[in-house]
Amino acid sequence: MINKTFSRRNFLKLSGMSLGSLAFKPFIDTESPSYQRRLMRVAELNADDPLVIRKEPNDEINNIVYQRYKDELINVYYELESEHGPEYNPIWYRVWGGYAHRGKLQEVQYSLNPVADSIQKEYQLGEITVPYTRAMRYTSIDGWYPIYRLYYETTHWIKDIITGPDGQPWYLLEDELLRPIDYAIPAVHMRLISDTEIAPISPDVPEAEKRIEISISHQELTAYEGDEIALQTKIASGVLTKEKQTPSGEFRILSKYASKHMGGGRMTSDINAYVLIGVPWTCFFTENGVAIHGTFWHNDFGRTKSSGCINMRNQDAKWIFRWVSPAGDTIYPYRTGFGTRVSVI
Repeated sequence: MINKTFSRRNFLKLSGMSLGSLAFKPFIDTESPSYQRRLMRVAELNADDPLVIRKEPNDEINNIVYQRYKDELINVYYELESEHGPEYNPIWYRVWGGYAHRGKLQEVQYSLNPVADSIQKEYQLGEITVPYTRAMRYTSIDGWYPIYRLYYETTHWIKDIITGPDGQPWYLLEDELLRPIDYAIPAVHMRLISDTEIAPISPDVPEAEKRIEISISHQELTAYEGDEIALQTKIASGVLTKEKQTPSGEFRILSKYASKHMGGGRMTSDINAYVLIGVPWTCFFTENGVAIHGTFWHNDFGRTKSSGCINMRNQDAKWIFRWVSPAGDTIYPYRTGFGTRVSVI
């Protein structure tokens, strides 16, 4: 296939310009000393359930100092394990004026990337490297208008390089669920993911020797190669209601999506809508849509929390994505096949 190439003349011209206009920069002062500290985004999906900053690292009701809300950014000075728990996730962060439990916080960075001057394949997988970026869509009737916020470590399929509304190079992304709908983001906000980065893990281990065991009672996922543990990590499975609990039983990985649109299948500019764009490293193991996948909307692993899926830390979900069959790559939006065994007990 012919490479999709951004006009070389425009590329050279724009490369000499600023990396992005002020209108599209996240509100972070990268020159301040505080930028060197760990940075967290308030990731709670429910805007009516804010992050509470407390005087001490415990959940006592009379311990509240102030509150922070979805997508606000917070500097963390250090972390500690509190004797007051919660037992399943006892990590707290020291922040300005008090302490914040990590359950509603996503650790983020603000990293700008070199702009590719061509897309080598029909689709190119990329990952967001800023706390969030606002996607924009263009139509001949409405011009440019904002839609989704795309969040740190979410993954998306790049289909072209265009000139954005600020005159800079932007990546044109295709919505995995609403194809062929597309939208764009500043190119510097995304890094390209290579084939080697998601190459299969332990490809020489016979498929029959690989299996995943998910314990609902312990909120833990264990990947085995024969009798040896290859990975063990905390998860957040479905809440224990009839509608949302994770089903128990014996399953197989049925399909894999390096990027998945979940939640409401609609376009919206409402940042509080239940729309999850670019859920990374998704491996479906039931026919009604239960999957193992990365999570960018909480850091509260060790208890039931999801709508049925197995929420994992992004790096762990990526490991599973690479380890299980069928194999995935950066060319095709999804892969299907009768894959690795999954036991939910």
